[in-house]
Amino acid sequence: MLKTLINKYNIAGPRYTSYPTVPYWNSNTFSVEKWKSSLLKSFNESNTKDGLSLYIHLPFCESLCTFCGCNKRITKQHSVEQPYINAVLKEWNLYLKVFGETPKLKEIHLGGGTPTFFSPENLKYLISEILAASKLALDYEFSFEGHPNNTTKAHLQALYDVGFKRVSYGVQDYNKTVQKAIHRIQPFENVKQATEMARDIGYTSVGHDIIFGLPFQTLEHVKTTILKTKSLLPDRLAFYSYAHVPWIKGNGQRGFLDTDLPSASLKRMQYQLGKALLAKVGYQDIGMDHFALKTDTLYTSMKNGNLHRNFMGYTASKTQAMVGLGVSSISDSWYGFAQNEKDLKTYYQLLENNVLPVYRGHILNEEDSIIRQHILNLMCRFSTSWNKGNLYFNELPEALIQLKEMEVDGLVEISTNTIKITQKGKPFVRNVCMVFDVLLKRKQPDAKLFSMTM
Repeated sequence: MLKTLINKYNIAGPRYTSYPTVPYWNSNTFSVEKWKSSLLKSFNESNTKDGLSLYIHLPFCESLCTFCGCNKRITKQHSVEQPYINAVLKEWNLYLKVFGETPKLKEIHLGGGTPTFFSPENLKYLISEILAASKLALDYEFSFEGHPNNTTKAHLQALYDVGFKRVSYGVQDYNKTVQKAIHRIQPFENVKQATEMARDIGYTSVGHDIIFGLPFQTLEHVKTTILKTKSLLPDRLAFYSYAHVPWIKGNGQRGFLDTDLPSASLKRMQYQLGKALLAKVGYQDIGMDHFALKTDTLYTSMKNGNLHRNFMGYTASKTQAMVGLGVSSISDSWYGFAQNEKDLKTYYQLLENNVLPVYRGHILNEEDSIIRQHILNLMCRFSTSWNKGNLYFNELPEALIQLKEMEVDGLVEISTNTIKITQKGKPFVRNVCMVFDVLLKRKQPDAKLFSMTM
């Protein structure tokens, strides 16, 4: 039965870190001035309450991991660090002028690339300069992505000293054949050392990222990786499907053949095995492909109904506005999205001219906002309702007709004004969200845009 459902629903679809999804942003109605107005509106509504989130993209890596679809720059020249930090701080100062008053920071997340490519001193300087022009929310949470091979005690201590209490390490898989295929050689001992150093310093949440569906990966590889992870007991886990999108320019996913990848049915067996093993250890299912111990804030947030999802993934709290700093970063004002230039040289040139380095975006209309809320509800709470507020939209009856088939398959339960994704349907949450995605239904893409849902 499971294999039949996988064959039926394994189609290309978005991961819904935003709605509308990036390929469906309307550039014709977007401008930098409209973006700044939407951000200022959000800032004025939320700065004294929730505060602001910052995502800072640090794109440099010393070597290319062939599973990675992120925007990165491969170099061993660490002379690139200071010019980049100066540019990010200049961009931050341009946003401070938009706000017109001191922002309250609730979240900072350093992503990449490899944030720990940068020296501990440079990372501490970057954050200290940002904090100097800000105030902190009482329940602020700062986090960063660390590479187990190059995250030193000095990195962890420097960031801890400026307020970081959460770190996430990219593990992927411990099998040497898989690691060689994805060009990510990192022994278990390196992950163990990085995890224990963080806890010794005082980090309250250590996360691991594990991927299934990687080239040459077997069920036994997944089992071994999960069992080794059990011995370290990270506070939270991302256990997600490898997104194979080699058609996206410059993402580096060309180090192996499509035939080297597990089939959709094998990927689903890998996920089911991993999920079962994690449950035995005590990990709780959080949203889509995320797990946490009951002591972690992500679990508490889910139980309290506060779980949120944005371009940083799942977060334990919501801020209405998120500013993305750095090349290719995406910002979210709740009323609109804006993405920075992907080309580093262009990013630098715009900042030299005191121009926000935004090159595309989208201003949400009323329909966008309604659909966005439905998809956010489904991704974070596995249910949505239209009996409150203005969450009815014109194409809802058509969506409910499409959901009937999923109801027959046992994936959703439909009542008068609510749909709920069943336990059986949770692996298919992206497919359920696609039923609400009116932009995707109105115009199917002419070329490959998204990874497969299974």
